[in-house]
Amino acid sequence: MLNFKTIFLLTVCSILISATSIASAQRSNNRPSPTRAQTKEAEALLSAMGYWTGAVDGILDAATRSALIGFQKWEGRPVTGKFTLDELEEIRTSAAPKARELGYDHVEVDLDHQVLLRVDANGSVKILPVSTGDGKHFMDEGESSTAYTPRGRFVVYDKTAGWEKGALGAMYYSNYISGGVAIHGSPSVPTQPASHGCIRVPIFAARDLSKLMPLGTIVLVYDKVSFVSAKSWAENPELKRAVLLDSASPDYIYGTGSTKPRSLGIKKARSKIIRAGSAK
Repeated sequence: MLNFKTIFLLTVCSILISATSIASAQRSNNRPSPTRAQTKEAEALLSAMGYWTGAVDGILDAATRSALIGFQKWEGRPVTGKFTLDELEEIRTSAAPKARELGYDHVEVDLDHQVLLRVDANGSVKILPVSTGDGKHFMDEGESSTAYTPRGRFVVYDKTAGWEKGALGAMYYSNYISGGVAIHGSPSVPTQPASHGCIRVPIFAARDLSKLMPLGTIVLVYDKVSFVSAKSWAENPELKRAVLLDSASPDYIYGTGSTKPRSLGIKKARSKIIRAGSAK
């Protein structure tokens, strides 16, 4: 049985522990918010590393938050989109992301990190957060499908300018890489996979990204076990052209995880020679 002295000591210890925890939380909550100058510093550092920040002006707008989310995803940090002094310290000590493949212009979609990297021939990157297929089942045109983003090497075989509406929702500046699967802008880009299979990018960057992805752009989509090189396509224009024409064929089939393979459902190729930026 505990005596009075022991009970008294335990009570005092409990009070001291609680007081320490409260004081620590208050110090954290009372920590000053980043200033505009510090926000501008973070934007400049993120932009230098390749994250798509928009204007470096010290304003925490949608583009800055998107860049911060991309940074948090790449670095494996909690994806909050909130800019704090702790995030600034991490940004100051972090290195620029590296593409998986170098030496030619292309786009990479890293499904594990949920980011897109636009890569130039020198290895410089522009990075956006994305949301890809969530693996759930859904109905499309009366058929059961799985929200799957195909892995592999692809080329942009068709594009649309502006908004495009379909049974599964609206898409902004779509860049088709595999049947009905496109890289496109969306008002909703959750921090986790949530699409029907497409690769959603923040809407503020969709138009400019599309300009950086002309017809024939090579796109690598991979996770930790599925990377496929496309250097042979980059080194052989005729081989890449054949892939482009194949992809644009009305008979082209894409792997979305449907219960039955089907031809271009959301999007039907109009011809084998398609001009970039043509509206639908």
